[in-house]
Formats: sequence, structure tokens, C-alpha cells
Amino acid sequence: MDPNAVKSTLSNLAFGNVMAAAARDYQKEVLAQEKTQASSSVNEEVDLDELMDDPELEKMHADRIAALKKEAEKREEWKKKGHGEYRETTEGDFLGEVTGSEKVICHFYHKEFYRCKIMDKHLRSLAPKHIDTKFIKLDAENAPFFVAKLKIQTLPCVILFRQGIAVDRLVGFQDLGVKDDFATNTLEALLIKKGLINQKKEDEADEDDENSRRTVRSSVIVGSDSD
Repeated sequence: MDPNAVKSTLSNLAFGNVMAAAARDYQKEVLAQEKTQASSSVNEEVDLDELMDDPELEKMHADRIAALKKEAEKREEWKKKGHGEYRETTEGDFLGEVTGSEKVICHFYHKEFYRCKIMDKHLRSLAPKHIDTKFIKLDAENAPFFVAKLKIQTLPCVILFRQGIAVDRLVGFQDLGVKDDFATNTLEALLIKKGLINQKKEDEADEDDENSRRTVRSSVIVGSDSD
């Protein structure tokens, strides 16, 4: 037999064996992938079905709905008590105002004092953002009894109440940099530090900003109608 022919035949057989082995490996890999995909698909379907009937998930959802409902009811109760706005009160109503809410911020002011008007501006801006705290103001000239009782000597004076008890105060701008052009967030940070208002979460802040914009738009529309 021709040695070259034998060599060629063996070479062809070897090549054929390699290709056959490669073909078998490829087929195995394809089958393995298909099996993995099928298994993943089944698992996904099972997971989704389990999630739909998961009692723990249903309880979490129910708890979330209940919490939102409770929060909405609280906000309505606060609004009925005058929260969410910066309001004028009188000496006759003062005790009812400060004892009727857990947290109250009251600005004792004089209508002719420039710095009292600055404090008014900042408190008016904060009131809608911190609805869980009541913001009010009282004309010091018309409330001599409480001015004497609370030993108010310098205006503006902002008294901080908890459960009807005066727990702290801001006298003039001493804690605000002793300057007239302090920022609203400087006052906000101070009131947060003193525990009279809460730090706003990002989503709450966004919601409050949108509510504030709506209030401004409504005021502009009402103002336009009245002109």
C-alpha cells in the first residue's frame, strides 16, 4: 500500500474525529443553554406567581396604605387647627392656640419694627413646609399680659412651645448671624436643631415645593380676577 495514501487516510480520519467531537461539544453546549433558559423562564414565572400570592407582600402593601391614610388624616386634623399657614392671633385666643397643638412657634412682634417684618417673611415661608408645627404671630402691643408673663423685652421674639409649655426662644437675630439678610434655611436649620420642626425628606420637600408653587399660582389667578 502506498505509504502516502495511508498517511492521507489517517489524517482524514483524525480530522473527521476532531470535527465529530467538536460537533458533539457544540450540540451539548446548545442543549445546556436551552435548558438553562427554560429553567430561568420557569423560575421567573414561579417567582411572579409567588409574589402575587405572597401574604407578607400583601401585608406590606396594606400597612403602607394604612400609613398613608393615617398621615392624610393627621394633615387634615392639623389644617383644622390652623397649621400650614402663618396666622395672626389675639391675646384672647393665645392660650387656646398654644395648648391646642403639640408644637407651636409664636412670633411676638411690633408692626413698626423692620426686623419683625423680616422675621414675618421667613416664618411665612416655612409654615406651609412644616405642617406638623403651628406658626402664629401676636402683636406685642395688644398682648401686655403675655409679654409680661413670658418676660419678653426685645422684639422680634419668637417663643417655641411644646405641649403648651414655652421651651425656648429666639431673641432678635442673635442666633441668626446678627444680621438682617440671613437666609430662610438658616432659620429653618435652627428650628430643626431646637426640635420644633422636622428635617424634611427629599420626596416631602419636592411635594411641599409643588404645593407652594400651586399656592402662588392660585394667588396670582385670584389677584388677576380681582383687578
